[in-house]
Amino acid sequence: MPPMATDFNGRIELDIRDSEPDWGPYAAPTAPDGAPNVLYIVWDDTGIATWDCFGGLVEMPTMSRIAERGVRLSQFHTTALCSPTRASLLTGRNATTVGMATIEEFTDGFPGCNGRIPHDTALLSEVLAERGYNTYCVGKWHLTPLEESNLASTKRHWPLSRGFERFYGFMGGETDQWYPELVYDNHPVAPPGSPEDGYHLSKDIADRTIEFIRDAKVIAPDKPWFSYVCPGAGHAPHHVFNEWADRYAGRFDMGYERYREIVLENQKKLGIVPFDTELSPINPYSDVLGPNGEPWPHQDTVRPWDSLGDDEKRLFARMAEVFAGFLSYTDSQLGRVLDYLEDSGQLDNTIIVVISDNGASGEGGPNGSVNEVKFFNGYIDTAEDGLKLMNNLGGPETYNHYPIGWAMAFNTPYKLFKRYASHEGGIADTAIISWPSGIAAHGEVRDNYVNVCDITPTVYDLLDIVPPATVKGIAQKPLDGVSFKLALADPAVQTGKDTQFYAMLGTRGIWHNGWFANTVHAATPSGWSNFDKDRWELFHIASDRSQCRDVAAENPDKLEELKALWFSEAEKYHGLPLADLNIFETIGRWRPYLAGARESYSYYPGTADVGMGAAVEIQGRSFVVLADVVVDTAGAEGVLFKHGGAHGGHVLFLQDTRLHYVYNFLGEQEQHLSSSGGVAPGKHTFGVAFVRTGTVEGTHTPLGDAALYIDDAEVARFEGMTIHPGPFGLAGASLSIGRNTGSPVSRAYRAPFPFSGGTIEQVNVDVSGKPYADVEREFTRAFAKD
Repeated sequence: MPPMATDFNGRIELDIRDSEPDWGPYAAPTAPDGAPNVLYIVWDDTGIATWDCFGGLVEMPTMSRIAERGVRLSQFHTTALCSPTRASLLTGRNATTVGMATIEEFTDGFPGCNGRIPHDTALLSEVLAERGYNTYCVGKWHLTPLEESNLASTKRHWPLSRGFERFYGFMGGETDQWYPELVYDNHPVAPPGSPEDGYHLSKDIADRTIEFIRDAKVIAPDKPWFSYVCPGAGHAPHHVFNEWADRYAGRFDMGYERYREIVLENQKKLGIVPFDTELSPINPYSDVLGPNGEPWPHQDTVRPWDSLGDDEKRLFARMAEVFAGFLSYTDSQLGRVLDYLEDSGQLDNTIIVVISDNGASGEGGPNGSVNEVKFFNGYIDTAEDGLKLMNNLGGPETYNHYPIGWAMAFNTPYKLFKRYASHEGGIADTAIISWPSGIAAHGEVRDNYVNVCDITPTVYDLLDIVPPATVKGIAQKPLDGVSFKLALADPAVQTGKDTQFYAMLGTRGIWHNGWFANTVHAATPSGWSNFDKDRWELFHIASDRSQCRDVAAENPDKLEELKALWFSEAEKYHGLPLADLNIFETIGRWRPYLAGARESYSYYPGTADVGMGAAVEIQGRSFVVLADVVVDTAGAEGVLFKHGGAHGGHVLFLQDTRLHYVYNFLGEQEQHLSSSGGVAPGKHTFGVAFVRTGTVEGTHTPLGDAALYIDDAEVARFEGMTIHPGPFGLAGASLSIGRNTGSPVSRAYRAPFPFSGGTIEQVNVDVSGKPYADVEREFTRAFAKD
């Protein structure tokens, strides 16, 4: 499968009649006849013990359908986090080789951790585009730096600049499944429906995948394609229709410890783990102290099922039901994609790769969460919080996540969960490869040790593509991954891989020829540091998959060999420095934002939403919001300014002739200010000022007083207002003028509640800490010059 020709091999004479053309360097490249399509399906935060085809109790008929005509990988490994896994998958290299040591929101200015995949490590999409493929990306991207994910930034790391011809999805690590923040190609778009209409992102992703393929097939039926399809499932928020969650009513009432026992037996019968595999403890490191005596993080600790009250058991079981329904619903939507491929005669000649990007997630903490935004503001949900909203789990009112006990269950039989590259619970994941007409093995399991960086080299091998020396004219670094094509045909064949190093959020490990050495270190946001004091463990993981028998004491020489090998590999692949900063240290580190360190921001109606990394961030500071508005009628109403959404944010709006301001604190408390009288027609400055006075005693929650203004007159006051110390969230936190895109910040109206009955001229947000009068005076003076 050669790339496009570059040299002209025709003949040029004086007269065109005597000359011979050569279209080789100019015509678009074409793939060989019969070249297979390639479909990557990347699930999110889905542990190996979740799906029924891997021994779990969540019904996934579409994934089983692929597995029945393909091969399941029982020792497939990722990086323990999403952006790094996706970067490694698409490039065929270690995540740190391509600058993606962690998620895009946490990257920093180091060779292995800058969040920018270099062009000398091309993506599969870039390679296949040069070989005559159509290329599509649908769903989660999460491979663009936060500071480059806005309309003013360079688009060099957006999908359309990295080999994909079409993109429809979300740029960040997560999104609201009912109110997603969507990008179509290089511009934001509104979802084509609302939850009231029956909209859900998983269906939208399936619809768009079919549409993209079909659009090209009606023109060129024989042209192959590469589709990279990444639903939001099963990352939080776990959003799904009630009827899908209700299918699992009572299924998880046995609790997560019993679930682990049931699933381990299933895994043994299916050949996913050896028959002598042990079940790891559910809190394997609860007695471990940090280097300065810090306890193991409470956020990473499981509450035993027997210690729960009856109401808590019902809540925790329902959270698992909602998660399972979310997966099954998304599986059903992907089934429509397979149906289309089968009906159109494409399925047999499509290479399908299915993976999860890391193990099940522990970000729900010991009690689960009804608003994951709390995690990014340093809060741990209580069971009482969840019980209040138990009947709303999965719906637009919640931003929910199951408790950490289910993360351990869905990672059976392994230790720990997402974020931990030191243990199998973070890195050992589901994977299926199917190509009915090209891979003879159907319904079989392969026990070879495979890393995510080995997938694309294997696909190159299946496509008879030699890894290219240049892509887009740029010389390429060699692949880090190793093809396991031969092992797909014959389980007795070894892959040729002998070493794989891991590092993530302060945790680390290394696999070498059946042995695995790792440190015991709490992952971000532990802040433990002192990595030179880490205790190392050693496991013969070929015979001890669940890392239950630490043999470091009996094999000191082998441990020292692997420790030295880890440092050697880390130097080779840019694996340092290690980072376990807490959430506030991480968010507070300097990044090259286009917004810079400004203290005053101006926004206008009719412009696109401004997202995280580009919008003004309050984050615990005093602030002033000023809107210059011409009111034409006494019935003018609608949103003037909104930042955030239903799970945290603030909004200034007109309703019932009055001016209103709502600060929604973590989705739990709407702090409301309203003018007592109506707003008369004419030109007005509407404003709100918050003055921070301290913090809530015993917490890090900022506390202050807020005042609402019409022109220069105070019309309402709220003393003792609480605001977020951190961001409004990693998704659904955009800023918009004249409308409430996404979920509504306040229950006082139905989104988008666009402003009507007048004109918004400009909105200014100031975080300098100046008094309202001074900011208003400057704003009026500046606006007068506009």
